[in-house]
Amino acid sequence: AIRWMINTVFMAVMSMIFTCITAAMAGYALAKKRFVGRKLLFTLIVCAMALPKQVILIPLLREMSALNLYNTIWAVIFPIVGWPFGVFLMKQFSEGIPTEMLEAARIDGASEARTFVKIVLPMVKPGIGALAIFTFINSWNDYFMQLIMLSSTSNLTISLGIAKLQAENSTDFGLIMAGAALAAVPIIIIFLIFQKYFTKGIA
Repeated sequence: AIRWMINTVFMAVMSMIFTCITAAMAGYALAKKRFVGRKLLFTLIVCAMALPKQVILIPLLREMSALNLYNTIWAVIFPIVGWPFGVFLMKQFSEGIPTEMLEAARIDGASEARTFVKIVLPMVKPGIGALAIFTFINSWNDYFMQLIMLSSTSNLTISLGIAKLQAENSTDFGLIMAGAALAAVPIIIIFLIFQKYFTKGIA
């Protein structure tokens, strides 16, 4: 059970970090940069939000197998990194960044990377906090993707582990409830950490 918990925490935390970074960068580019195909790209991202995960499951499975990542935690992490909702959310937050501040930074000689780190990220921090909670919970509870991508016992997550215990010990409800309670603790901790940003993000 401890191994399953470590797997799940690692999966959810890495998914959260990578998704927040990529979504913040993509959202900023779509909101404040002018390039050919920007509106079309954003339209495709919005359309992707309505696409059920089951539709792309087989291509994802084949891709993870081709990369030799099948039955590893990374096979569950990478598919969520380009989460369309995250890009959409961060674009909306980046729209609120005053263009004058970005222009002033460029005049002062700040590089694009420095402008993003020093100006953009602090201003979209509430959005990142909200996205961090959404991504962590989404990754933690994505039972279907975990079920498809993971097979060996040592690589299972806590959700798959509880299901396995339920199948093997159908009458041991105490053990199953203990596992379910243990699985809820990290989500509560993450929410308490990002609660302030989450409230601002929703507002």
